[in-house]
Amino acid sequence: MKSLLARGSELASSKEQLKILTEVSGKLGLPSFSDKLKEASLYPLRPTGVDILQVNVGKLCNQTCRHCHVDAGPDRREIMSKETMQECLVALATPGVTTLDITGGAPEMNPNFRWFVEEASKLGKKIMIRCNLTILVAGEKYRDLPEFFAEHKVEVVSSLPYFQKRRTDAQRGEGVFDRSIEALRKLNTLGYGIPGSGLVLNLVYNPVGAFFAGGQSTLENDFKKELKQIHDVQFNSLFALTNMPISRFLESLIENGNIDAYLEKLVTSFNPMAASGVMCRNTLSVGWDGSLYDCDFNQMLDMKIEGKVSKISEFNKSVLDSREILLHQHCYGCTAGAGSSCGGSIA
Repeated sequence: MKSLLARGSELASSKEQLKILTEVSGKLGLPSFSDKLKEASLYPLRPTGVDILQVNVGKLCNQTCRHCHVDAGPDRREIMSKETMQECLVALATPGVTTLDITGGAPEMNPNFRWFVEEASKLGKKIMIRCNLTILVAGEKYRDLPEFFAEHKVEVVSSLPYFQKRRTDAQRGEGVFDRSIEALRKLNTLGYGIPGSGLVLNLVYNPVGAFFAGGQSTLENDFKKELKQIHDVQFNSLFALTNMPISRFLESLIENGNIDAYLEKLVTSFNPMAASGVMCRNTLSVGWDGSLYDCDFNQMLDMKIEGKVSKISEFNKSVLDSREILLHQHCYGCTAGAGSSCGGSIA
């Protein structure tokens, strides 16, 4: 499977994705997300303060997953430069910014990844890595990454769509489950996911199809039971995410005739409690080229922050803390049911 961009798909265009979401919403008579927030007295949506700097260091990845909202893959070449990483470190040093959340693609494939982690570690900030697990067993170049993570007390957030091989491979590719289990066992041997070790290993679950995740606590219990009993694998917490109707998952929805029903379900499941705690309120998203966005999803839809501060080189926390967050119909994905964020359920 190739990325949308490599295939020349119309959906590689963020404008086309937004156009489809607007047209489907109009056809179904669905309210705009802004109007929904007005009903909940949450409009305009503004930050509670930039606590987390989520940095996408590139779209290059060793996998091409069916649901990927980044449209990442081996055929993508967008990579953050060392200069832009240095600008991120300057912003990270700002008082009040507590966490660096590194994502991709497979962020470990950026040639300056280890340098970036080492420099962020010197600042004494919390560091999180969004890891697809299989990169840790992808070759000698990456096999010592678990030790590197442990050395710098990096929190590992790992994607594992399900605790069964069939469903995981259906979403992420043949052989992904077995390689993921191998990587998880390696992390466990170093203390990751083991109570009292201080090394945090969290898993991320997202549905394979056009439905919502079940209750996060129930899913976590199921994952812990199955992975421990069958594979002798442990982890700390499970984050249950809702698939966002953009990029490759949008393509899947359209191909399977589920786009109307899925968008309608997102809208009718709107939860004001979840809306008040969406991740864009305390997280700032940085693109591979240094552009700033309200969240990772806005980044993939090219919805750049508007105003005086639009690049990480211009970082100004007080200005960014007072900005108005950009919204569109995909935002319903973060507010449906129990809500969904990079840290799992919200409400």
